[in-house]
Amino acid sequence: MSGNKSAAMLAVVGGSVLMLAGCGGDSGAEDQPFAGKSADRIAADAVKATGQAESMHVTGTVRQTAGEALDVDLSVDRRKNCQGTVKTADATAEVRHVDATLYLRGDEGYWKNALKGQGQRDTLVPKLRDKWVRVPTDASATEGLCDKQALVASMDEDKSERKGLKKSSTTTVGGEKAIRLTKKTANGETLTLFVATEGKPYILRTTTSGGKNPNTATFSDYGKPVNPRKPSAGETVDLKDLASSGQAD
Repeated sequence: MSGNKSAAMLAVVGGSVLMLAGCGGDSGAEDQPFAGKSADRIAADAVKATGQAESMHVTGTVRQTAGEALDVDLSVDRRKNCQGTVKTADATAEVRHVDATLYLRGDEGYWKNALKGQGQRDTLVPKLRDKWVRVPTDASATEGLCDKQALVASMDEDKSERKGLKKSSTTTVGGEKAIRLTKKTANGETLTLFVATEGKPYILRTTTSGGKNPNTATFSDYGKPVNPRKPSAGETVDLKDLASSGQAD
């Protein structure tokens, strides 16, 4: 799981929404729910409500360009507390962000990929495997990983790509009632945004189908506290300290 794959977590959440969350057309339907509201207004309200939520849980799968699937399962809040897992077929990493520090616990597959090309890899992997590793604050591979607000902001970047949404049928997502907002793109993809119809209009799911890189992201547990436990000193290592202390020799 390289730095690019860690960053691709944002694509799971923001990618399919990117073309959905701003302006859109209207099917002209007046059926409840959201009678009288256009698809663009529903989507805009959904992005606003999702951004204002104190916390949320995100699960999703994105298909990488090379065909590999990246699975994400994270709980995040506005204070950047987070906990969960990121997986590929051959690597798994648990993450926790607590007290302004990111901790990552990867399996052997994760560290073999993360340290590929480094001379100390074979010595470091056994020492890092299944340990909580303090990640440097400037590590680009994990930038934004636990930033809920950045995650939501990624849904509202390019308004020129968000025209043409249509209201569709209602359904349920995780037991919550939702309305579908859909759009077909020029390259044959179908983008769907599922918005809660009861309570606040939170985004409940986004999907991209029919193209080369299908993906799905599901959102739940809005407002539920995120309280990751700080790993104890005995189960924590610092990658930089380990590499420079001679333990990796």
